[in-house]
Amino acid sequence: MPTPSAGPHRSAGPAQARLPFVVYVLGAGTFLMGTTEFIVAGLLPELAADFGTTEARAGLAITTFAVGMILGAPVLPMLTLRLSRRVLLTSALAVYAAAHVVSAATESFGLLLASRFVAAVATGTFWAVAAVVAARIAGPGRASTALGIVLGGGMLSTVVGVPLGAVAGQAVGWRGPFWALAALAVLAAVVVARQVPADPTGADAPPRPSVRAEVASLRSGRLWLVLLTCAAINAGVMSVYSFVSPLLGGRAGLGVSLVPLALVLFGLGTFVGNLAGGRLGESRPFAVLATAAGVTLVTVALLTVATSTVPAVLLFGLLGLVGLSANPVLVALAVRFGGDGATLPSAMATSMFNAGTAVGTAVTGALLTTSLGDTSPALVGVVAAALVLVPVFLLRRHGRLARAGAAHRRSPAPSASL
Repeated sequence: MPTPSAGPHRSAGPAQARLPFVVYVLGAGTFLMGTTEFIVAGLLPELAADFGTTEARAGLAITTFAVGMILGAPVLPMLTLRLSRRVLLTSALAVYAAAHVVSAATESFGLLLASRFVAAVATGTFWAVAAVVAARIAGPGRASTALGIVLGGGMLSTVVGVPLGAVAGQAVGWRGPFWALAALAVLAAVVVARQVPADPTGADAPPRPSVRAEVASLRSGRLWLVLLTCAAINAGVMSVYSFVSPLLGGRAGLGVSLVPLALVLFGLGTFVGNLAGGRLGESRPFAVLATAAGVTLVTVALLTVATSTVPAVLLFGLLGLVGLSANPVLVALAVRFGGDGATLPSAMATSMFNAGTAVGTAVTGALLTTSLGDTSPALVGVVAAALVLVPVFLLRRHGRLARAGAAHRRSPAPSASL
């Protein structure tokens, strides 16, 4: 392995600024899988009509997917620690494709939920492993930016994939987008198999991962504060996003045909917010967390009282910009605080994001049938956003104490008085 020179090197700057192409390949994979996670949000009326059920019950297709992500993200990567990361990523895409074929062909709502669960397990596995591979390839100094690209693929899906799927589903039926996702997953599997490098071997290979080292990484108190933040953030933001139709349609008067445009606005915000959050988080991670949490709380609070279409849609777009902007920072912090066990902390972050989504959407779906009605998504968002502030405050406080302690250790000891 070449040793860096002691002095500055003029050509190092551009080389260091350029992320490896494979990072963008992994971002394309998360784009595909992010599309399937929330495509149902734009197709609730069509799904409910096809299976003869309510929109609240059709929302179980979102909740079930989140539950599958909770289990798939940490469990499968642990069971396959000795497998090549390239093989695991390719296999996850293949399983994903098969599950979508079943989803598109079934006439049973129960089987649809089962296939969504299987697709989610594959998705959770892909996201967790892709994050670790991207961070490793980019290196410590560029890990947050690389994770911003990988997670940004999922956010970009809310700009293009989910709205396009909603429009296509309204035009040709909800099954059409599911067939398209299955075909694209097969193509993605081929590209990933060709582009993701093989695991390093020989003298340059890192130590073989072990379950013991991975589990030991969960002893970090700071890691659990990060994981709690992951869950609370997604519980609030994705409850609003997943039930955008009743929130903006029933309360703010937005027509059903305009819901995809609102999803595009939200998606543009999440994509830009993720890239900006990942870049800013490299130097000021705790400031990014605190700012995102505070602005999110104000935004969802205003959504609870917004009854006019334009202000409500603009607030929805602002929520997209700030609500998930800290996610790359959280994943990077999870990997950092996890120590030697890099895969499990990343997987647990993915799992906790989806645990928040599952709890938030389940609670919101139940509240929709109560007197709270279409204010439920925003109210759940307020409670979850307020809860985010607690672990964020503790993380920021710990970060300040750690910096103060480091500065004290670097300062010279005072000379003894005679």
